[in-house]
Amino acid sequence: MNKLDYIAIDFETANHYRNSACSVGLVRFIDGKETDSCYSLIHPAKMYFIPEWTETIHHISYDDVRDKPYFPEIWDELVMPFINQTPGIPLVAHNGNTFDMPVIQSCCEYFGMEVPPLEYFDSLVVAKKTWPELSHKLTDLGEYFGIKYLAHDALEDSRTCGQIIKLAAEKWGVNSVEELLKACGNGASLRSL
Repeated sequence: MNKLDYIAIDFETANHYRNSACSVGLVRFIDGKETDSCYSLIHPAKMYFIPEWTETIHHISYDDVRDKPYFPEIWDELVMPFINQTPGIPLVAHNGNTFDMPVIQSCCEYFGMEVPPLEYFDSLVVAKKTWPELSHKLTDLGEYFGIKYLAHDALEDSRTCGQIIKLAAEKWGVNSVEELLKACGNGASLRSL
């Protein structure tokens, strides 16, 4: 962890239940530069439907996901192989402590899967410590820094999250995730799922 290496991850959910993941995006950053990405729609758990209010946020309808694989297949065949290409580097998600990591935990629990022993940190915490004067919503940070992207698209949210981490490292004058979290101080730390 002596480099600015991390994988940004983002989920969209069909509704307010954390186990209703309907899309995932991951972007790999090596030395703070994007090197690879992957994205998939996910069929949410059978008991869920996508109400209009979430569809208007992320523009994913039930028709978009009805024939897509469920979480276990996406996790085993896309997400974990992508993560395992660069073992030992942490995940990062914007508001990951209260949204994205609970999505992983809830989906694993719902489908009877073991929660993987992954490490992660939260870019929302890093942003609050780095730019206390700004609004810390990902869309507001993106606008402030001139990052043009489609909000609530899992891949584009991941990419923007990763860019925010690079900008934070530049602001602190650091070259690794470890140094960045140390510079941000209390609350900005690696956690385990």
